[in-house]
Amino acid sequence: MRILLIGAAGMIGRKLAVRLAADGAVGGVAITALDLVDVVPPPVPAGLPGRVTVRAADLSAPGTADQLAAARPDLVFHLAAIVSGEAEVDLAKGYRVNLDGTRALLDALMATGTCPRVIFASSLAVFGPPFPARIPDDFAPQPATSYGAQKLMAEILVSDLSRRGLIDGISLRLPTICVRPGAPNRAASGFFSGILREPLAGLPADLPVPETTRHYFASPRAAVGFFLHAATLDTGALGQARALTMPGLSATVGDQIDALRRIAGPSAVALIRRTDDPLVARIVAGWAADFDAARARALGFTVEADMDAILRVHVEDELGGRIVAPASAP
Repeated sequence: MRILLIGAAGMIGRKLAVRLAADGAVGGVAITALDLVDVVPPPVPAGLPGRVTVRAADLSAPGTADQLAAARPDLVFHLAAIVSGEAEVDLAKGYRVNLDGTRALLDALMATGTCPRVIFASSLAVFGPPFPARIPDDFAPQPATSYGAQKLMAEILVSDLSRRGLIDGISLRLPTICVRPGAPNRAASGFFSGILREPLAGLPADLPVPETTRHYFASPRAAVGFFLHAATLDTGALGQARALTMPGLSATVGDQIDALRRIAGPSAVALIRRTDDPLVARIVAGWAADFDAARARALGFTVEADMDAILRVHVEDELGGRIVAPASAP
């Protein structure tokens, strides 16, 4: 099996590449080649000696998609995107990368005539208000941001080409991934990770929204599991509805802070600084707080049961099981 992973330098992409290289197979089928692509050179994971290639390329640049598809991948993970806050600020860049780049990739893949499995990283930003308390699977998408609109358009492309038998696609509407390791990015949702990640490392963090703000989460470990499960899923069970809302944990910012207090103590909580960011607050207010995700759960997708479990994943996977917290806040 030849795998193409686009967005391999991103957080989920890196973790997915590591898992693929460690497993050496997907669904019992050996990985013969793992092609890793991003706008910067992705790291090379351990494992699969001689079978991993790394390339720095812009998917939206002319010719790039054709070059990637020429290798005739059997399985494609498409994770490359401009994140929500940046897509809202820079309209042209958001459409060029999130929509035009995706269409170029799909056009190139269907031209091969091989009907590869394509797993597209979509977003719950495809939905917009007004919301019921819990969003069912049949709730109509109506994006409130340009990012959400771009993701929805790409979902429709994936579904239409799958209906025609040109690709075998699945779009995964991901919860906000928390706790994201590494440096903060420009996503409007970034503070949801920051208020946990930084205090766990003994650093201050800004909170731009009220503690009553409710959101929908999954850990990076769960996100990798979503993509691997989708890679082997019997898509016949999906019919023409090729976009799936992934299961997640609905929790408030206050719930996050309570979990941080239980895991790391009050000194970590004291590092959270209340601030105000009108743009972030406006974007987050346009997101739903809870989803039923009944279809995905019935198909075997799983997620953490509580915020404590999500924090423990971060401590285990990123901090070596150890928490760095000051004796008191600065």
